Amino acid sequence: MFRLQEQSASPIYEQIVDQMKALIATGALQAGEKVPSVRELSAMLLVNPNTVSKAYQELERQGVIVTMRGKGTFVAEAASPGMAEERKKKLREDVKRIALEAKHLGLEPSSLLDMVEQACHEWWREES
Repeated sequence: MFRLQEQSASPIYEQIVDQMKALIATGALQAGEKVPSVRELSAMLLVNPNTVSKAYQELERQGVIVTMRGKGTFVAEAASPGMAEERKKKLREDVKRIALEAKHLGLEPSSLLDMVEQACHEWWREES
């Protein structure tokens, strides 16, 4: 389900956030489906429960998951329009950061666009 890379520059909680989103995007987790509790996931991944809690807080802030007291944590049905706008804003910032990195690497814009297109094909191949 989750594969953490301890040598990654990305913090573990961000890896959990990204992988949870990937599981939802690929359909491995469906809207309304229960996700492991903080304690369960921390035991599975052998990480501090505070790390998982931080990831879950971020996922909840983004509207990806929802916690219901006494019932557990579930994949959210759909992001609210306000939350979707906030996530789009963050995505635009990430794209700018990636474009800057590509420029520093000496890539041509067409090379970066090819990379983006390839990534899009990987995530949307079932929908094409």
